[in-house]
Amino acid sequence: MIFRTRFAPSPTGPLHLGHAYSALLAHDMATAEGGAFHLRIDDIDQSRARTEWEALIFEDLNWLGLSWPEPAWRQSSRVPRYREALETLWDQGLLYPCTCSRADIRAASSAPQEGAPLHGPDGIVYPGTCRPHTPPNGPMPDTALRLDMSQALARLSAPLTFDETGAGPGGESGNITPEGMPHLVGDVALARPGMGASYHLSIVIDDSDQDITHVIRGQDLFAATQIHVLLQRLLGLPTPIYHHHRLIRDDTGKRLAKRDDARSLATYRDAGKTPSDIRAMVGL
Repeated sequence: MIFRTRFAPSPTGPLHLGHAYSALLAHDMATAEGGAFHLRIDDIDQSRARTEWEALIFEDLNWLGLSWPEPAWRQSSRVPRYREALETLWDQGLLYPCTCSRADIRAASSAPQEGAPLHGPDGIVYPGTCRPHTPPNGPMPDTALRLDMSQALARLSAPLTFDETGAGPGGESGNITPEGMPHLVGDVALARPGMGASYHLSIVIDDSDQDITHVIRGQDLFAATQIHVLLQRLLGLPTPIYHHHRLIRDDTGKRLAKRDDARSLATYRDAGKTPSDIRAMVGL
């Protein structure tokens, strides 16, 4: 088995030190195993993706000394493949259309009888407003689609687990407690209007189609792994080995975000820093 990993940034802002750490770590781990490192552009949300940010991604990663097979994959070109996976789940009776806006979900989740909104790995846990009593019939609509979590979990015939070589933010391993997923995760969105597919579905399909064996990413995505493993099981896809790594934080302990332009790789490069300096700054 060839060790294959990937780095999948979104072209919605500049890469920062946290991105550098994740990309360098994935590249280093693949190189150490004689494997392959892939670059994948997560531009499924075309309303936010910008060509100038995509160009900067290539510039930053090349400057760091990373290489990957060309051409890099772009999620925006793979919408028909995601649609195929959605059709599979629809035919299994596991999806339903949802007309709720984000404001609707916030309002329903914060109603007095519900208490404060509960946040999960897909944002505010969906309160089930549009969930039908029986699976919808007919052709799959071109609208927002949610996974009926309880129905999906009922299809499982074996425990949900994954191999973890890193750790979750609290030291967690790869054990999943599916009984809590309907309440703590909820009916996650797998298709959104104008996007074709959600983050959760697109990366699961891409990792499988690209033969990714090891997913190296930040601990902030550890909670989402239970969603990804469930989708892999429902779609008959292999589950890669996961390595969730520490996050790079600022002096106050806050996780870096794209709005932290002062810590962008382009800013450090313009200030005369070298790739070796960046490695030292992130502890590699």
